[in-house]
Amino acid sequence: MSILSHALGRIKPSSTVAITARAIELKAQGADIISLSVGEPDFDTPQHIKDAAIAAIEAGKTKYTAPDGMIELKQAICRKFARENDLAYEPTQISVSGGGKQVIYNALMASVNPGDEVIIPAPYWVSYPDMVLLAGGTPVVVPAGPEDGYKLTPEALAASITPQTKWLIFNAPSNPTGAAYTRDELLALADVLRAHPHVWVMCDDIYEHLIYDELEFYTLPQLRPELQARCLIINGVSKGYAMTGWRIGYGAGPADLITGMRKIQGQSTSNPCTISQWAALAALDGPQDFIAQNNAAFARRRDFVVGALNAIPGITCPTPQGAFYAYPSIAGLIGRTSAGGRRINTDEDFATALLDETGVAVVFGAAFGVSPAFRFSYATSDDILAQACQRIADFCAGLRE
Repeated sequence: MSILSHALGRIKPSSTVAITARAIELKAQGADIISLSVGEPDFDTPQHIKDAAIAAIEAGKTKYTAPDGMIELKQAICRKFARENDLAYEPTQISVSGGGKQVIYNALMASVNPGDEVIIPAPYWVSYPDMVLLAGGTPVVVPAGPEDGYKLTPEALAASITPQTKWLIFNAPSNPTGAAYTRDELLALADVLRAHPHVWVMCDDIYEHLIYDELEFYTLPQLRPELQARCLIINGVSKGYAMTGWRIGYGAGPADLITGMRKIQGQSTSNPCTISQWAALAALDGPQDFIAQNNAAFARRRDFVVGALNAIPGITCPTPQGAFYAYPSIAGLIGRTSAGGRRINTDEDFATALLDETGVAVVFGAAFGVSPAFRFSYATSDDILAQACQRIADFCAGLRE
């Protein structure tokens, strides 16, 4: 008899984690690896944020806090929503966790019952469907393919809603595609949701500050305030503030939902790292000018990567308007054979052969629900991106019919 639970049989390991681990393993063996598989800014955490963490340590602010975050940080998060999103929240409506992923997990565990459906537009972040399955719900994957600019359409959303729908998980700007929505596109989705008051909305806004081409960011309840009563906004400091390893995410939503999430966290991990909480407070309340500087670098890198990938026969790469990912289609390469003798029947075959034969690690599109494609993270230096694009070009040039 196995000691493992039946729940584990419902989920699979994270593809992004698995590919990153494989790349690290190959690098440890001496291989020349370029990893484009991790969604992590290469910029250092700003100095004033690090200084705040050091000051907290030196002041002895190293004790437990409330299970879902200290009041000072919750108040800073409320100020952030008022300042940046024109939304009013009280600290009782805020939950702070060890990263945005834990906020999502807590919310699903606190709200989903067997038979509940959760709408997930695809391409999706790899963990969404598996977290729904762990919570006992049913993922309802709605394609939002390249023909729609990798965006959920109002028609597709309306068609996917049933009496069993509990949540829509909505991530914009998107991981893995970088797709971002205009104000009018968001309003059209909001109008569908207004017609279905039993559907809750989980707005994963973790890439809020990473948006380009003068596109303005909006979160759904900002445009339709009547949605705020059934909306959970997920955000954090990992992406925009280059604080991935600090592990601070937060959620804002109705107090009864937040209370349920607090109960889940109180009986699992309890409070996130106290030092990281003080650092996050400094991030939210401190200078914000570095965000625009970082975004200028990301936009430059994006333009280079999109141009380089589109110059490769068989690859088509749309221009993302947010996050730091490109999601090129490799439909023109399927069915070919690599120089190393691997048959490219799927995008997983492509990613595996690319890593083994060139040392470039990307995540295959099937992990995100839309194939054949791969996710390319351009959150690394210009030199590394140039090397990676050249290796991909050489690899594709060596493919034969």
